[in-house]
Amino acid sequence: MKVTEYTIQKAELKNNCPECYNNDGLVLSFIQKEKENTWYRKVEEDLKVKLFCTTCKTQIFPVRWDEHIERVYEYYNKLVVPKPAKTHYKKRFWLALSTGALVVASGLFWLGYKTIQ
Repeated sequence: MKVTEYTIQKAELKNNCPECYNNDGLVLSFIQKEKENTWYRKVEEDLKVKLFCTTCKTQIFPVRWDEHIERVYEYYNKLVVPKPAKTHYKKRFWLALSTGALVVASGLFWLGYKTIQ
């Protein structure tokens, strides 16, 4: 199964980095996953949040966030619009489903025809 991550929204923050204390370089990203195999493609509804400092090249986990970063996160969390969570079935799925339904219908028709005679 192939998993693809899409960045829905990126925001550059002017807050202090908890690691290097620099004002520039914090990037807040909202990421959504999409799973795909030969039968269907499904967009997950949950969002993953990633805070990265480009100055010191570290990822800052939510445990290290201070109240100012939390406040900015809450603001951007309200603004983000994720892709709708849905499942898209591929041609192979519909072909297998219709073939199976056709086999079952023809079997039932054949059994009904045999009982009449």
